[in-house]
Amino acid sequence: MKKSCLAALVCTLVTLTAAAQEGDASAVKGRMLIAANGARLGQVFRVAADGSVQMIIAGKLVTIPAATLSSVDGKLTTTLSKNEVLALH
Repeated sequence: MKKSCLAALVCTLVTLTAAAQEGDASAVKGRMLIAANGARLGQVFRVAADGSVQMIIAGKLVTIPAATLSSVDGKLTTTLSKNEVLALH
């Protein structure tokens, strides 16, 4: 019985650790968004229900599609360049 409890505890800890690592780059208000080349674009202003993010860049409110967002080295990153983001307005 002790071994099964220990195994369950280890599995729970592994699951929680994996979930925490995946959440490192979750799209949340205030989180820095990084462009494809590693340049800082700015902070997330708002997160939509579909996972897309809005940010103010160059004085414009821009929506970045959720499909372009991912975690790269624990940072919220888009596959778009700064010029592509500016063209989204």
